[in-house]
Amino acid sequence: MTRLASFWSGLGGDPALVSRVSAVERSGALPSRLPVREFAGACVGVCALAAAELAARRTGGGEVPAVRVDDGAVATAFVSERHLRVDGRAAESFAPLSRFWRTADGWVRTHANYPHHRARLLSALGAPEDPDAVAAVLAGRSAQEVEETVTAAGGLAVALRTPGEWAAHGQAAAVARLPLVERVRLDSAPAREFAPVGVGDPLLPAAGLRVLDLTRVIAGPVATRTLALLGADVLRLDPPGMPELPDQHTDTGFGKRSALLDLASGRKVFEKLLASADVVVTGYRPGSLDRFGLSAEAPAERRPGVVVAQLSAWGATGPWAGRRGFDSLVQVATGVARIEGEKDRPGALPAQALDHGTGYLLAAGVLRALSDQADEGGSRLVRVALARTAAELLAGGAGDAVPGGEVSATPWLAERDSPLGRLRYALPPVEFEGGPRDWARGPGVWGADAARWL
Repeated sequence: MTRLASFWSGLGGDPALVSRVSAVERSGALPSRLPVREFAGACVGVCALAAAELAARRTGGGEVPAVRVDDGAVATAFVSERHLRVDGRAAESFAPLSRFWRTADGWVRTHANYPHHRARLLSALGAPEDPDAVAAVLAGRSAQEVEETVTAAGGLAVALRTPGEWAAHGQAAAVARLPLVERVRLDSAPAREFAPVGVGDPLLPAAGLRVLDLTRVIAGPVATRTLALLGADVLRLDPPGMPELPDQHTDTGFGKRSALLDLASGRKVFEKLLASADVVVTGYRPGSLDRFGLSAEAPAERRPGVVVAQLSAWGATGPWAGRRGFDSLVQVATGVARIEGEKDRPGALPAQALDHGTGYLLAAGVLRALSDQADEGGSRLVRVALARTAAELLAGGAGDAVPGGEVSATPWLAERDSPLGRLRYALPPVEFEGGPRDWARGPGVWGADAARWL
């Protein structure tokens, strides 16, 4: 509970509430040289506690419901994409060009799941779309050269670093100055007035709240998927010309609606949505949405009292702040992949734990901001970064490197029909007394909903 208590304190939570959390530890869950099991449980635990705290407030201010964190549920949810089945078909994983490659002096990892990233990678390398040809090109270049060349072309490639090499990097220094979850009061907007919710079945602390979801991939969508679980009306917006990977959208789309909107040509529609939004969550590179009035402060100027939640790969400041990034690449840059490797080969965490953990931390930050608004008012900024999450994991000591017995995922899997077919999926790990145990609705077709509130 030490890590959970530390995370809760960083979120501004009442230390006395940590006693409301109980844990079911399973030593075989998420085996790793780093303390992934403990870390993942703490991320989910503070999210569930923030939800329970808000639930108590909205039902009349009684005792905060008891929270339960089960390592089995957490481990299953942290690899939810691996458990997903659509009409019996397993979800597609990393693309062939998204992997580790040997270079002349070490290793580099690329990310080419999206067609535009794949095209930029191949163009930068001057290679055809053939793994053997790419391997031959990379084998003759240094890892640093590949990183710089591909990045300059708008692609994604990161050289493998040790923790010490990363610590000496300017971006690591910038990240080290940040709290795990950055929390800022933006103005003096009046205190939030919540409509009460009944002690129903289930208890939904985010009922009636409207969340604009401008996130992609895993971390941001996990955060908004969690807010949808808790009763929020979550509307995900994507640009029409940039389709999401279908299985990825299915896995993180539970509880939400999905609409297409060009923020340039559809500015009036967006402003209408913002005018009655309670939370705006963005997951694009820092500064990339500023031209649409989506900087950290701008939404609050038009919608006083809003909670702005921002996610990035590398952090909002520093030499790499504007770079693209994904969980797998952050693991490589920060030294996680070196620690998890074998001999001279790099490795990876047992889950995309930076993505999932950061997603639950972001949701926790939003929930705590909503509770704080009821007492103190003010528009709020909540900000997280995968690289900062990695720093927290690296500082946490040793993990359970050898499984202590396989943990079956079966108790935390469910099935349902959906517009996409028959789904098997991981249940949410966020659990508190009286709270929801599953999403009210399954995922729908990408972009099939209207860009409007319910």
